[in-house]
Amino acid sequence: MSRPPKSLTVKLVGALVAVSAVLPLSAQTSLPRRPRLVVGIVINGLDIDKVYQLREHFTQGGFNKLLDKGVTLTNISYGSPLDDAAAAAVLVTGAAPAVNGVAAREIYDVSSRTARPVLLDTSTIGNFTDETYSPKSLRVSTLADELRIDTSGLGMVHAISPDATTSIIMAGHAGNSACWITDKTGKWASSTYYTELPTSIQQLNHLRPLPARLDTIRWSPTLPDGAYSELPSHKKIYSFNHTFAGGEADRYARYKLSAPVNSEVTSVSLDFLKMLNMGKREPVDMLEVNYTLQPYTYSRQADTRVELIDSYLRLDRDLARLFSSIETQGPGLDKTLIWVAGTPASNASQSDEERWNIPGGEFQPERAVSLLKVNLMSLYGNGDWVTGYYNNQIYLNRELIQQRGKDLNEIRRESADFLRRMSGITYAITIDQAVAANESADSPFPPARNLDIDTAGDVIISVAPGWEIVQNANSQTNKTVERGRASSSAAFIMYPDIDARVIDTPVDARVIAPTVARLLRIRSPNGSRLAPIRL
Repeated sequence: MSRPPKSLTVKLVGALVAVSAVLPLSAQTSLPRRPRLVVGIVINGLDIDKVYQLREHFTQGGFNKLLDKGVTLTNISYGSPLDDAAAAAVLVTGAAPAVNGVAAREIYDVSSRTARPVLLDTSTIGNFTDETYSPKSLRVSTLADELRIDTSGLGMVHAISPDATTSIIMAGHAGNSACWITDKTGKWASSTYYTELPTSIQQLNHLRPLPARLDTIRWSPTLPDGAYSELPSHKKIYSFNHTFAGGEADRYARYKLSAPVNSEVTSVSLDFLKMLNMGKREPVDMLEVNYTLQPYTYSRQADTRVELIDSYLRLDRDLARLFSSIETQGPGLDKTLIWVAGTPASNASQSDEERWNIPGGEFQPERAVSLLKVNLMSLYGNGDWVTGYYNNQIYLNRELIQQRGKDLNEIRRESADFLRRMSGITYAITIDQAVAANESADSPFPPARNLDIDTAGDVIISVAPGWEIVQNANSQTNKTVERGRASSSAAFIMYPDIDARVIDTPVDARVIAPTVARLLRIRSPNGSRLAPIRL
């Protein structure tokens, strides 16, 4: 048997050596290096079209850095519109409300017949607040929990938000701290459920308390008049000027929905990074931050486009400040995984002016409940058949129905039929129909995955577009205007080992958590069932 020429043998051996050298390298780079710090940012009301529209006005260090250096997901879908807290829960758990237990910031308490915070926990005590919250109602683990478990508790997790519910959801069950701004006093607060309250928060409340500074904070346009090329000419003339003067009962609530609050959140975040040396130790640390770009519902004008654009410009500078500090005072952006995800925009609080002749009206839930009660009494006898209304859901008196031996499903159907005939209501379905219905983009109702059966009402209604929902006839703030809106937002993932690109195809919001978990090389949250995006 003849042997191959020596030169051919040498070439074959060389080729095999080259292949063997490449294979381990490709296997190693198939998953990015594990970062030293992960920064998760949830932006309420983020609209990717606004980001693209305002690129020329942005700095190079904020949104433009995310667009240029990160993976951009232009369409993450929540299935149906959720409030900010429920959407944040989807992002950090990888599970829908039906699984994670958080369908809204507030739920209806049948026993007290009033709304209460979904995370209310009277067994806890507040730090710098009389609010008593904990994550016990969150039924599944979060990214923060899984990171703490993976690092045996050595990795730090701190969450910062203007809102208590969102902060606690981001911190999860095992986080070190969750901090927020209270509506009553304006102080930065936390819950004794968490074992740590960073010294920087205590110093801020004692030495530079927000209530003492808020009188001097003024929100006016960042750019000179006429510089907003995206606006019609008349909006460039009529600008805005918002203040938060002392003595006004809602000053803190207004501030928490304004653009200046994002700067406050950024400053607190930078204090955490510096004083806690986050990302400079061996275990992976996590900092979670919540910003807002929601419409400013406290404006006296229905058209708040200038405020919204200015909010994007200001947040861009806050992001640049945060990223720059990570680079110069933190572990560096080359060792930091940053993920940013938005929640759907909320509806406005004011109707269009009457001169535009847009069809509409006022829907008063209290009146609808009263009429439904009368109808049910005519059919089933005297009794308080309806417990109440909350968040487009009617709650029947199930205890009374059981005592009278009535069929709950029959009364649900009768109630839906009656409500459907009311002015201002386009649809009304029972909870059973909602659970059984297939998810549809055209459906005005949330799919079953976005309902928590334990806290949902018996009948779900859909108010006609353009109609104003008046929760309290004597209040100007408890009003919203119904309008069809997207149940989607956008997301960014930025890490040096991941190539920048744009993903325009719709992505389920539930994949964000498992995708981040994969990059961190930790388990996905235990309620997450979708596969991660392999970046």
